[in-house]
Amino acid sequence: MSVIEIQDLPELRDPVMLVAFEGWNDAGESASRVIEHLGEVWDAETVAAVDPEDYYDFQVNRPRIIRHGPARGVQWNTTQVQLASPEGLGRDVLLVTGVEPSFRWRAFTTEILDLGLDHGVGTVVTLGALLADVAHTRPIPVTTATEDEALARELDLEPARYEGPTGITGVFADGAHQAEMTSISVWAAIPHYAAQVPCPKASLALLTVVEDLLDSVVDHGELEEESRAWERGVDELANTDEEVGEYVSALEEAQDTSELPEASGDAIAKEFERYLRRRRDGGPGQA
Repeated sequence: MSVIEIQDLPELRDPVMLVAFEGWNDAGESASRVIEHLGEVWDAETVAAVDPEDYYDFQVNRPRIIRHGPARGVQWNTTQVQLASPEGLGRDVLLVTGVEPSFRWRAFTTEILDLGLDHGVGTVVTLGALLADVAHTRPIPVTTATEDEALARELDLEPARYEGPTGITGVFADGAHQAEMTSISVWAAIPHYAAQVPCPKASLALLTVVEDLLDSVVDHGELEEESRAWERGVDELANTDEEVGEYVSALEEAQDTSELPEASGDAIAKEFERYLRRRRDGGPGQA
């Protein structure tokens, strides 16, 4: 087995799997940051890990020497599975994150999906982020898509239509669909002129969609303040570089005159419902 269970998993309650990988699929480290944040606020425990020997090129993803107390040891880059049981959610969540593998993507995907299937996972949500021609001053565009036409109608999602090069996130989403699991892909678009790491505004946008999909409120922690600080930093870049400033203005005009989902009646109603849910659960900072 390449997926090694670190501890025995209990019987899970209607589990869902949330997945993000570092690398090509993760502009601004936005998607992997969401999984890291959820693991922290939900007190998730690592329950399984992929044997890195089978899937990683260690000359590309080199291990690190780290200290464990008085001793030192080698830390290998790999993919881990964490188990979270968020209070009030009524279901368990498996959080999957790691570095995009170097080899054998199909076997890698099958190993992790089989772990999920063995423990009752029926829904897989993959998170990703890409660079795009969007303005940092506007809401981060997020696309939520699925191959399941009935689910797309039920949740008002977009049908999955993308064609072109893909990373492990796309392979994982397709693998879940082929395994007859419900597969949902969530992608954030990040301004390519502001691609410095990290991009908390994109992480916050992805996290908000995860809240909607799980019908739950998640503690945002420092993400909201970090998002404002990130935007102020990019504002400074645009104000000091005339060429960047003009380009941002053109992007703003293009987005403002297009039919953005952020301006739709359904989006406004959903935002109001989210606001009421946060007030009911104790305010914006409460889980």
